[in-house]
Amino acid sequence: MLAPYRTTFNGKLDRLSSLIDRLRVDVSFAAVDDTGVGDSNFRIYSDQDRALRLVFCPGNENGSADLATIAAEPNEKTLVAARISVSGIGKQLINALPRCISVPLAQEPFLTAVADPLIEEAAHPRCGGQAAFQRLCEVVVIRLLRRAMEEGTADAGLLNGLAHPRIAAALVAIHEAPGEAWTLERLADTAGMSRTQFAVTFRDVVGVTPIGYLASWRLEIARSELEAGQQVKSVATLCGFSSPAAFSRAFSKRFGAPPKQARIEPRWLET
Repeated sequence: MLAPYRTTFNGKLDRLSSLIDRLRVDVSFAAVDDTGVGDSNFRIYSDQDRALRLVFCPGNENGSADLATIAAEPNEKTLVAARISVSGIGKQLINALPRCISVPLAQEPFLTAVADPLIEEAAHPRCGGQAAFQRLCEVVVIRLLRRAMEEGTADAGLLNGLAHPRIAAALVAIHEAPGEAWTLERLADTAGMSRTQFAVTFRDVVGVTPIGYLASWRLEIARSELEAGQQVKSVATLCGFSSPAAFSRAFSKRFGAPPKQARIEPRWLET
């Protein structure tokens, strides 16, 4: 039986939405010229037969020499170029992707369905074009994450865990309800596994222990809430800490600054 806090969509466990809600995707449209293309980490190419290829380098938000390895082929021209920067708690998802992704779109109808309007917006600028371009790029990021999760092409880590049929249930429960009194036993039960099997499998798949992941997620949520101006006491409760003092100790150890200071001056926080 699914717990009431768990995100579902059309009757199925939605493994991504609780993280995507916390992603911040910023898009800068780049002119299709030598300067613009060189500074971008997202491109759509078309060859002489009008076959499309989508390229995204999430590990190169500021541009780097790695982008040269996925430049246009001699028979390709650039239709779309942009720089996509991803921040926020859910950035762990992006970090789990390969540094550079090159996808021929002929066999990817779900990506093609987004690429086509992106090309249209770039080729025929109109009112609201920047907003439309931003939203469409967000959809591209989501569909690339979904594709990596479904095909198992992600590196070990969070996306790997979300692709696991049992570990995903525990991860979604943590993401949706960080303030719950989670124990190893409760998480194992959520995943439908024995305590030992769950602990071993979780570490093998995600790369950290279940309780270690829970603690890290709670503190990332806390950081985000403090930056948004929430009170320390309410954040401590939201994130499942027994008291503001316990929260302050854990937060200071992780980020190098107490919650009160972080709320006023978030730039002090260590990443």
